[in-house]
Amino acid sequence: MTEPLSHGEKLVEINDVELCIETFGNPANPAILLIDGATASMLWWETEMCERIARDGRFVIRYDNRDTGRSTGYPPGRPGYTYTDLAGDALGILDALEIDRAHIVCRSMSGGIGLIMGVDHSDRVESLTFVSTSTGEDGLPPSSDEVTSGIPADPDPADAGAVVDFVVASVKACSGGSPYFDERATRALVERDVARTRDIASTLVNHYAMSFDGSSRDFASVKAPTLVVHGDHDPVCPLPHGHALRDAIPGATLLTLEGAGHDLPKPLWDVFVPALLQHTGGRR
Repeated sequence: MTEPLSHGEKLVEINDVELCIETFGNPANPAILLIDGATASMLWWETEMCERIARDGRFVIRYDNRDTGRSTGYPPGRPGYTYTDLAGDALGILDALEIDRAHIVCRSMSGGIGLIMGVDHSDRVESLTFVSTSTGEDGLPPSSDEVTSGIPADPDPADAGAVVDFVVASVKACSGGSPYFDERATRALVERDVARTRDIASTLVNHYAMSFDGSSRDFASVKAPTLVVHGDHDPVCPLPHGHALRDAIPGATLLTLEGAGHDLPKPLWDVFVPALLQHTGGRR
């Protein structure tokens, strides 16, 4: 029988908040810290993918950001934190696990967290990987009309079924017509996510109400080896956003995922995972 790679979920107190974390694999291996984007709990770094990375000689850490999953929540529309606080949470998790340096993987909104960590805390960052994110500079193409038209009206947070339908429709819209979008698997994940979330009303709005206080940092100041991963179907941050991010960070490389939207679909893990392993030290 194969030994389970997960060490189970646990709540840890960091910076006066509770954060839910889960680790996979041998703590003696190089650490990869996965940070997800707006409204997304750690479940969106799928267990199967985390296990696959861990089997190839990495210690994988995923966690619920504030206002997602089982971590501390705030009143809807009134997040009591900024991007700098979320970057502090990530560093606090490394401290709690007694990890000096880690490979940081940031998706979508959390690219701002990676920027702050890479510039202000470069001594803790072994490498950076930005997935489906952007420099946010002027002149880049906006999100496609299909994103806004495909996302339904905000649901009643008290109606779990309506919330699930809303999130599934939103994920589908953000897939950009990807041939890899799997509605059945997405719905199963969303149902699990909604069921374990402390306050879904806060999850749906608070990250969008948060202040970005990292604008004084410059991507050109990032010194860590950097991999940019971007889907060519991404309708939220179209592919030129990935090009701009690659060009902004000295020495960065771009991995374009053909057929991916604003996501990491399972059929493309055979592309993404080997690239991440190589970027974080090669296959062990």
